[in-house]
Amino acid sequence: MNASKFLVVAVVLSMSATAFAGGGHDDEHGDGHGGSIGEPGKASEAGRTITVEMYDNYYEPEAIEVKPGETVRFVVENKGNLVHEFNVGTPAMHEAHQKEMMMMVEHGVIQGGKLNHEMMEMDMGDGKSMKHDDPNSVLLEPGQSKEVVWKFSEQGNIEFACNVPGHYQSGMYGEVNFK
Repeated sequence: MNASKFLVVAVVLSMSATAFAGGGHDDEHGDGHGGSIGEPGKASEAGRTITVEMYDNYYEPEAIEVKPGETVRFVVENKGNLVHEFNVGTPAMHEAHQKEMMMMVEHGVIQGGKLNHEMMEMDMGDGKSMKHDDPNSVLLEPGQSKEVVWKFSEQGNIEFACNVPGHYQSGMYGEVNFK
């Protein structure tokens, strides 16, 4: 096992079991309580652009403000040394997604500071893969940059987070505050 993979596994194993226990969600974009985090937006409808920089293990900025119904274009840049994720969701959605991300580490898709792109194509059953191509999320290697365009539909308990094992628990999440 290489050193970076060992470090990720060691961090995960050192966390309490309760960090991964509990709720799921009803669908990809709901929080399990009938709420909605929004929907994929159209770049042409984005009212503004917010640059989000990911470091080991925090975001800059740590919080953003949006209006209900606002479409925002996020330019997400990984400035850290590890693979990081920018994912818009509720705490319950992040908790459920962390289990999927753990599988990505266990299957060698996430390898510390790099992604095994061939393994991302692996069939997980039910027609699902480890591609990590949801519209509310990007998974980036160090130095990479991608965009997420999101339309926030209503106020709720929404945050952006990195669900790579151990990152959320070390504080890599930020608040979405509604104006």
